[in-house]
Amino acid sequence: MAYKNPPLNFRLQLFEFEDQHWFPHVIRQGMLDFLRFMISKLGAYEAALPLLQELLERTRQRHITDLCSGAGGGIAVVQRQLSQRMGTTVHVTLSDLYPNLGAYSYLQQTTGGMLDFIPEPVDATAVPDHLKGVRTIFSSFHHFPPRVAKAILQHAASRRAAIGIYEGASKSWLELLLLWTAFPVIILVATPFIRPFRFSRLFFTYILPLIPLGIIWDGTVSLLRMYTPRMLQQMADEVQEPGYSWRSGKAGTRMGKHVVYLIGYPDPEDEPGASILNDPKEYA
Repeated sequence: MAYKNPPLNFRLQLFEFEDQHWFPHVIRQGMLDFLRFMISKLGAYEAALPLLQELLERTRQRHITDLCSGAGGGIAVVQRQLSQRMGTTVHVTLSDLYPNLGAYSYLQQTTGGMLDFIPEPVDATAVPDHLKGVRTIFSSFHHFPPRVAKAILQHAASRRAAIGIYEGASKSWLELLLLWTAFPVIILVATPFIRPFRFSRLFFTYILPLIPLGIIWDGTVSLLRMYTPRMLQQMADEVQEPGYSWRSGKAGTRMGKHVVYLIGYPDPEDEPGASILNDPKEYA
């Protein structure tokens, strides 16, 4: 039987509106708020939890420094579920080159401080040394061209910091089709339920629909810019750092819960037994 979810095995370095300095903040914020809402509702990073737990346990960490956080989409769910899985509180610090302070403050309040944030800009290619913990990048790594993406990996490896990169998709033609056909309706239905509530979000969704147009365009470009697991592994293999290991792949089996990932971690002195990260399964 023919495979019904063929992958997009190529990458195009197109532009996304939210990356542009001139793009209005109110529109960017509305787009990111929608993504945060959908990622959280879908539990899009469920498949990444075992891998992230492994990174925390390997490095004996209970703290995550999230880079390129955007509006913090799904990270509150990740923090809560990770804490439940590990039987201890996992703390998360959000950061971004363009911090979404409104969204971060909302997440800090609603999680009782389990999520906090850095209000100043943080460059993922030069993370300040005082920011400790396992580094994560959720649904943002595709924004970077190969040269910058590799610099992010090199900086983590040279600082002996574990890093987990997770893209909430499988990079397929079916996802592209659903984005064009289903998402316009989903945006219109979901917008009134997004918190914190903003009249500007309603105006730029229903009156002047710049937020939906931006979401569809940037979502399309995101899929086309996303690195495949093979591309990620090739990039990681070029990082020059002895005693540091990388693994890429795909996780998840259900629509809306697929994850493309790259994981990097310093080799411990005493390697533990077989684990998720040593799974011999190869991915395209």
